[in-house]
Amino acid sequence: MFNLAAPTQTDWLERALGDLDAVLLDHAHCERKAAGMAVRLLFRYPEHGFLQVPLSRLARDELEHFEQVLAALDCRGVAFDRQKPSPYAGRLRERVRSREPGRLVDTLLCSALIEARSCERFALLAKAVPDSDIAALYSGLLPDEVRHHRVYLELAEEIVAAAAARERFRELAEWEVRVLNESPALPRMHT
Repeated sequence: MFNLAAPTQTDWLERALGDLDAVLLDHAHCERKAAGMAVRLLFRYPEHGFLQVPLSRLARDELEHFEQVLAALDCRGVAFDRQKPSPYAGRLRERVRSREPGRLVDTLLCSALIEARSCERFALLAKAVPDSDIAALYSGLLPDEVRHHRVYLELAEEIVAAAAARERFRELAEWEVRVLNESPALPRMHT
């Protein structure tokens, strides 16, 4: 699915279902960070006009998702609070090249990978969560996450040839599996 190098291991779903409130809290933080990343890219690369509108729309989507997850937390009586970040995104971005245009391409492709993994896991949760409201939340978010994944890939292909972007995505996807395998077994969206 989405050219991920490996599917999510079954123990992730067991952990997620075992502490769904923790997963939802982490998910809220992920949506907030995803919006922030889109906005940071807008500010960092104003000379790339092709980034501006897609990333602006994406940031709005992510903030809307953040609000939806906050509402789900509120319905479950869970307060939104600080959380120690998962090492996933930081470790994934260790492979981002430091020189342009590689830095921008890799940042976009890492974002595409994060969205792809989210898509896969949203689908798993939508099918397995016994709470019909939470299952509906994940089913409802899935189409936007699929679109976000594609947007990041398409933006990377604006910078380098499609074949080069796909090859680099494959390399980063292999690294992403290693990052997941080395992550602590926590009830988080990306561990």
